[in-house]
Amino acid sequence: MMNREMSPEARMRIMSEDYADLLINYNGDERVFQQFQDATVQIINYFDAIVHVPVTQINDNTIVRWGYSVMPTLYGMISRESLEASGVLRLRNIPNFNLRGRGVLVGIMDSGIDYTNPVFKNADNTTKIVSIWDQTISDDHYPENTFYGTEYSRDQINEALQSENPLEIVPSTDEIGHGTMLAGIAAGNEVPESNFYGVAPDAELVVVKLKPAKRYLKEFFLVPENVTCYQENDLIFGLEYLTAVASALNRPIAICIGLGSSAGAHDGRGTLSRYLSLVAQRPETGVIVAAGNEGNARRHYYGRVNQVTGYDTVELSVGEGEEGFSMELWGDSPGVFSVDIQSPSGEFVPRMIPVLDETRTISFIFEETVIVIDYQMVESQSSDQLILMRFRRPSEGIWKLNVYGRADLNAGFNIWLPMTGFISNNTFFVRSDPYTTIQSLGNSDSPITVTAYNSVDDSLYIAASRGYSRIGTIKPEIAAPGINIVAPSVDQGFLEVTGTSAAAAHTTGIAAILLEWAVVMGRQPNMNSVDMKIFMIRGARRDISMAYPNRDWGYGILDVFNIFDILRSSQ
Repeated sequence: MMNREMSPEARMRIMSEDYADLLINYNGDERVFQQFQDATVQIINYFDAIVHVPVTQINDNTIVRWGYSVMPTLYGMISRESLEASGVLRLRNIPNFNLRGRGVLVGIMDSGIDYTNPVFKNADNTTKIVSIWDQTISDDHYPENTFYGTEYSRDQINEALQSENPLEIVPSTDEIGHGTMLAGIAAGNEVPESNFYGVAPDAELVVVKLKPAKRYLKEFFLVPENVTCYQENDLIFGLEYLTAVASALNRPIAICIGLGSSAGAHDGRGTLSRYLSLVAQRPETGVIVAAGNEGNARRHYYGRVNQVTGYDTVELSVGEGEEGFSMELWGDSPGVFSVDIQSPSGEFVPRMIPVLDETRTISFIFEETVIVIDYQMVESQSSDQLILMRFRRPSEGIWKLNVYGRADLNAGFNIWLPMTGFISNNTFFVRSDPYTTIQSLGNSDSPITVTAYNSVDDSLYIAASRGYSRIGTIKPEIAAPGINIVAPSVDQGFLEVTGTSAAAAHTTGIAAILLEWAVVMGRQPNMNSVDMKIFMIRGARRDISMAYPNRDWGYGILDVFNIFDILRSSQ
C-alpha cells in the first residue's frame, strides 16, 4: 500500500522491531514494490521509498536477493578561543558586520536537544527553537508524509517552559547530549562567565531527534547491542523535515551533520549522500558535515594487487572478546577481485572466485567463527565491486586475507572496518592507511566537509579522518576549531569537547553568519552550500610551507573575517 494514507496498523510497522525497513530506489516506478510480500510502502520522495516487511524475511541471502543498498546504513555519533581563531570577533567589531545569525535557521539532526537549557532561551524565557520533530515519540501529530514521531511547535515549547513540569507538556529530551552539544556550539547564547560563546547566537533552531536503529539491522551488521546509532532512512526523513520547515517559514537554513559511518563506497554516490548533495545545492541552504575521527584508528586498508604474485596480503588483528563485525572491500573499476582467508589457527579457506552476485557462509573446524561473504560484482550505486564480509564470533589473533585481481588490470582496492564504537579498538589492520578515512556522508560532493584542528597551536587533530574520497573528490574542504571546545552538557553545565563534530558545529554557525549576510541582508539571495564553500576556500588561512589542497587540511583554516576582507578589497 502507498502512503497517501496510512492506517494505524501500517504506521505501527515504522516503529516496530518486528518489521524491517528496506531502502528502495524506485525512481517513480511503483511497480518495483510488487516484488515484496506482506509489505507496507512509505514514500520519501520521487526517487526513494521505505518498504516495511516482516523481519523474518531478512536473512543471509537478503543482499544477494535485493542488493547491498536496500539495507539502511547505520550512522553513529562522531569556546571563545574558537571564535577568535575563525575571525568571528574581528568581523563583529566592524560597523554593519555584527553578524550573529539573525533571521537564519540552524538545523540539528541528532540525539535531540535539551530545550530547557538556558543557552536555548531568549531573555524573556521563550524558546529559540522553532520546532522539534521527535521521531521516538509515537503520536498523531507527526510532520506531513512521515507517519511517525511527534512534532512540537514553538508555542508548545514555550508553554512547557512556563510550566513547573516542562516534560509533561513537551516530553522530548536528549539523553546522550550530542545534539545539545552541536546546537549549543552553533547557535547557543553567550555565557561569558563559563567561557561559552555560540557562534551564531541570534539564529533559531529546528531540531530532529532521530529514533534509534532497529535491532534486526544492528544484528545484521553485527553492531553491539548497547551502541546508539541511527538508520539512513530516518536521516533522509529528517533532512526532508528541516528543509520543509525552512521553506514554510521562507528562511535560510544551515544544517549540521555530526554523524558518520565507515560503511559504503566512500564515493558520495550512496542514497543519503546523493540526497544530501541535492539539499546542499538548494538556494538559501548550507550543509556542513563532520569528516569523522577515524584517521588514526587503523581501520582502513588500501592495497594494490602485486602483478608478479597476483595477490596482496592483508593482515587483520582481531582483539580479545570481539563478538563480531562487518568488513567491506570495495574494488576500483574495472578490477575484479576475490579473496582467500587464513584463520589465526592456520585453517585455510581457498580462493573464492565469484560468478556474478552470490552469498557464501564459511565455517571453521577448530574455531567457532562463521564468516558470511556477499559478493556484489557491480554494486548498484557505485558500479564497483563490493565484497562484504560479516565475521561472527571471530577468533582472536591475526587473520590473513589474500586479495586477488586480474593481472592485466593494475586496479586498487580499499577495505574498511566499522567506525569507532561499532567495533573494539583492539581490532585493526596491521598495515593500515590513515587516508581515505573521511566517513561516508563527508564524501558527498556538494556539502562542506570539515576537519578539526587545535586553534592554540594550529595543529591538526590527530584522530581526524583524512581525504580524499575513494574516487579522488577533494575532502575535507576546510579545517575549523575542534579541540577543547566549550559546549553545553546534559546537566546544563559546560564541558570541553574534541572532535570533528565540534568543528562541524562551529562551521555551521559560520554558515549561519554567511547566510545572514547573503540572504537576510540581500547581498547574494540564492547562496547555497557550493557558493558558501567557494567563499570559505577563498578566505581560508594557509601555511606558506604547505601545498593546498591536501588530504589533511583541505584548502586550509576557516577564517570568516578574511572572507569579508577579500570581498571588501575587491569592491
